[in-house]
Amino acid sequence: MTTNPFYNALLAIISIVALVSGAILGPRFLGGPEESIIYPMLGLAVFTLSAAVMAYLFFYQPIIMFLDGQREKGIKLFLQTIGVFAVGTVILLLISLTARG
Repeated sequence: MTTNPFYNALLAIISIVALVSGAILGPRFLGGPEESIIYPMLGLAVFTLSAAVMAYLFFYQPIIMFLDGQREKGIKLFLQTIGVFAVGTVILLLISLTARG
């Protein structure tokens, strides 16, 4: 991973956009029954995968820095990544609000 919080947060947002797009557009392209036991299983699997990817993007490099004795740098990277991700989330929220009207 990188020590650039913008890169980490951007990858997290791209991951979310890809997963949600796949969840919404996938059934349209794949067809199949409207209700199936596969969909809840797939939803749980995608949720678990997403949690693992987010943990890697947000925690891996800060923990490595922390364990290498760079405590302040690790904490700073983690908080900056969260901050950039929060700004990206607000931007997505504003886009969704303006797209409705």
